[in-house]
Amino acid sequence: MTDPAAYPRQLERTAMLRDGMRVHVRPIRPDDEPRIVAFHGRLSEDTRYHRFFSSKERLPPDWAHFFANVDYHRRLALVGERLVAGEPELMGVGRYDLTEEGTAEVAFVVEDRWQDKGLGTILFQDLLQAADARGILRFRAYVLADNDRMLRLISRYGNILEQKTERGVADILFTRREAEGRTAE
Repeated sequence: MTDPAAYPRQLERTAMLRDGMRVHVRPIRPDDEPRIVAFHGRLSEDTRYHRFFSSKERLPPDWAHFFANVDYHRRLALVGERLVAGEPELMGVGRYDLTEEGTAEVAFVVEDRWQDKGLGTILFQDLLQAADARGILRFRAYVLADNDRMLRLISRYGNILEQKTERGVADILFTRREAEGRTAE
């Protein structure tokens, strides 16, 4: 369960996409559950498949609950959102889950109409910086071998330590570029 007192307001910010649109970036909250379901429903089959390795049209309610409830340390998710008719609408989500001491698995998804505008890069950089501040310096990503966007993003902003591909899935271990040479305290 998410501790409201632990909500890291310092991770909130306004960012600008390549086209000049402003986006609010913030940590996910439990009240985002219905927004996550709606967000998932707007993803194309291809985008759903690249994120979940499945093209399920509907996000199971227990997944939405799990995704929206984080502890902001071992599990963190950041969302990019905009206001639509006065209500927040999710545009993208980046998350990490600590899998072993000092290493977290990361995953990102941006709604199709917001892809190629820089939102994935913003979420990627902000999430890795937040993880770094929490002593998490290594990251693992499981990426479909044909997911060129994600592979390019990791190559551009990460220092790849290991990469292997089996059955069409790349398993990539990397560090944040700015964190090269540092060790966990």
